[in-house]
Amino acid sequence: MQDQKQGLPSGKPLFSDNSEIASWYQTPDQAFDEVFLNPGESKPHWRYFVDSMNRAGLTQFADRQRKAQDILRDDGATYNRTENPLQTSTWSLDPFPYLLGSEEWTRLEAAMVERSQLMNLILKDIYGDRELIRRGIVPAEVIYGHPGFLRQCQGVSLPGENQLLMHAMNMVRGLDGEFTVVGDRTQAPTGSGYALENRRVLSRVLPDMFRDSNVHRLSHYFYRLRQTLTSLGRRLNPNPRVVVLTTGANSSSHFEQAYLSNYLGYSLVQGTDLTVRNGRVWLKALGGLQQVDVILRRVDDVYCDQVELSSGGRGGVPGLLEVVREGNVIVANPLGSGILETPALLKFLPQIAQHFLGHDLAVKSVESWWCGDTDDYAYVTHNLSNLIIKPAVRRDNSRSIYGRELTEEQKAQLLVRIARNPHLYVAQSYLKASHSPTWQQGKIVSCPTIIRTFTVSNLDSYFAMPGGLARVTKQHAAQEYVDTRHEVKSKDIWVLSDAPETYFSLIDEHQDILTDIDLQNNLPSRVIENLFWMGRYSERAETVIRLLRTVFHQLQDSDPLPEASRDVLLKALSVQTGSLPGFCAEGNAAIKNADAELISLIIDGNRPGSVKANINSMLNCSEEVREMLSADTRKIVNDLRDDMGRLEKLFAKGMPTAPQEALDDIVTSLLALSGLNHESMMRGIDWRFQAIGRRVERAIQTATLLQSTLTEGLSAYDMQRVLESVLLSVEALISFRRRYRTRYDVYYGLDLLMLDETNPRSLFYQIDALNKHTMRLPRSTTSARAMSHELKVLSKSLADMQLSDLHELSGLSEKTNRREKLDELMQTLIHQLEQYTGFISDKYFDHMTKPHQIFSPNWELEA
Repeated sequence: MQDQKQGLPSGKPLFSDNSEIASWYQTPDQAFDEVFLNPGESKPHWRYFVDSMNRAGLTQFADRQRKAQDILRDDGATYNRTENPLQTSTWSLDPFPYLLGSEEWTRLEAAMVERSQLMNLILKDIYGDRELIRRGIVPAEVIYGHPGFLRQCQGVSLPGENQLLMHAMNMVRGLDGEFTVVGDRTQAPTGSGYALENRRVLSRVLPDMFRDSNVHRLSHYFYRLRQTLTSLGRRLNPNPRVVVLTTGANSSSHFEQAYLSNYLGYSLVQGTDLTVRNGRVWLKALGGLQQVDVILRRVDDVYCDQVELSSGGRGGVPGLLEVVREGNVIVANPLGSGILETPALLKFLPQIAQHFLGHDLAVKSVESWWCGDTDDYAYVTHNLSNLIIKPAVRRDNSRSIYGRELTEEQKAQLLVRIARNPHLYVAQSYLKASHSPTWQQGKIVSCPTIIRTFTVSNLDSYFAMPGGLARVTKQHAAQEYVDTRHEVKSKDIWVLSDAPETYFSLIDEHQDILTDIDLQNNLPSRVIENLFWMGRYSERAETVIRLLRTVFHQLQDSDPLPEASRDVLLKALSVQTGSLPGFCAEGNAAIKNADAELISLIIDGNRPGSVKANINSMLNCSEEVREMLSADTRKIVNDLRDDMGRLEKLFAKGMPTAPQEALDDIVTSLLALSGLNHESMMRGIDWRFQAIGRRVERAIQTATLLQSTLTEGLSAYDMQRVLESVLLSVEALISFRRRYRTRYDVYYGLDLLMLDETNPRSLFYQIDALNKHTMRLPRSTTSARAMSHELKVLSKSLADMQLSDLHELSGLSEKTNRREKLDELMQTLIHQLEQYTGFISDKYFDHMTKPHQIFSPNWELEA
């Protein structure tokens, strides 16, 4: 195997033996080349991969690239998600990995561990003795003037030597081939989950190359992470509960948070899922309060506690810091660790290393100037064109400013801003990043590359992930730095071994196996609420789309639809969607211009009840419970997102030729989602609440449909067309014809649609199913003999239908020419079903409002 890897002849350019490739990889000028030692001579650790790609050819490689993106799309791998659920950015993966040889990795690994150890010493000093400030090694303004320094965390420490549990480093390889650190991530380091997803995808699309290259596995890192968190948690509880704290579905890295929580086996929670009581942190789960021992947070420091820190952010737990002080919960990384991310610290790192370690760091940091220093400020003002200006305080909206890109006027304005608060700005030198091969628009080009590596606490030292995340800018190869203002692609980092890697398992024999009751108790109320509403919105969308398809079908049928029948069906659409007045407006203005109103009911997301509004709401609920969804379910959810996007574009141009067919894809996806949940989900409490949501919504929709269509007194033919439309919209027309032949009478329609217990779309079937589901819920009865409020209202609804007389319900009132009894019964059932949802919501869902500070200290500084 080793001979095979080294077997590519020297001087052979990448893909040169494949005649179909028009543009070969070009080695960069004035930048380090990751692949070649000299033009045409690949480096030893790249030779096997280059040879394999030569054999594969461009066409096969393009297919693998498309396959990789398809997998990412099916997984729902997104980044920078917006509030619009139809606008998601699929995580972009380059099919070329970033290769590191075994010897090089050994050196880099040691340097990473060394840097993490130094960062840990700095963190302990900042919240401990503060020797660095007392000895003048670090100016006090760098620490005390930074909002990331939390005075409330003074003296707070975790058990053991290491306070910094996780550390990420952004590194660039310079022209000399040496790595340079350009930034540290310490408060909630992101990227390890994306690295894991990249590895999973690339090992599937390049299986032979991955297997034969002897790539180090990433699972060791996650095993050490879980081992570290568990060992810390066992100081509080023999079987500790660990949760991943997220800001929610709108977080830019929510996919990674959900992915990691599943991979590690932890519950994904939001701040509202947790509460502080009696000096402990508790999870508000369906089975009651469950003690939380370890919080792996993905929320910034200052937003973690709305009582003592900032009240302006989302995701925090009021009172958390007090529990941390008491040592009753472990937070990783510890609160206050964000101070280590300030780029101002990089200027003083050489002196800090000498103080703590007695020698320089093996991997240097990018040359930096802190404008709070008089000499540095003077240097920056005279060399602005050759520097990158960064805020000393990292924020979500903070951006680096590239001096060489500024006009003279812009430079003058920037210098004025720096002069006002010089201590809030840092300057760094430009680094020409190394270049690696990247797939862009069917070509292999050379692009600058930056890598992110990760370490995790391992007893009294650190363990480095044998891999990581690399990024390349999707722009012209002449660009010398990776700028996140431009679209970037990610790369998987392959650390090669001289021998085949052994497989590794995350199994922990010391952890207890959770029973179904445990799983039920661990579910936050927020999760089951979103599952409940996911079921409701999907059912609501399906009902509306089915009725729209039926209306389109009847309007375009060869047998003209009578005006009276048309008006009833159009008004039913407005009632069904709740988008009133719509077709129910006086004067029939909307009916006269039906196309515009129908299009609005499909693609106007600002109209509650429209197809787009329902699909968007369902997609938002699915994002909130992403970690609960199977891979197949996520695929269908993504299909729905794509289907709705195509539908929106189609109807935005006006009414298409066959509008009912345009809706077919969404109906098919909704049916697939329903079928998958019914056939594949475990019958746990999560499935049950989603099923309850579906059943209660279908019951309300069915009752509303019967009320809005069958209560009007019409001629026999007009009523036949209306009844036929109703039956068609609920997939019951064939069954009706087989049973009742040509007897299109409201009496028989009600028998099938309301009372038939064998019809899975009848009203009785829905409420009976709700009754059975509710009886299986925890706390479903108040005592051995008394029924709960929700069961009582369901029992009454079943009794109301069973005691009803179909002849009375289908009979017309002589005074109003309407079916008053039917109208009254449907209204009663709708009211009782809404009562039922209120009882369920009050008993099982969380209704806490956002916490507020009584006093808001003005500790934050604006950069």
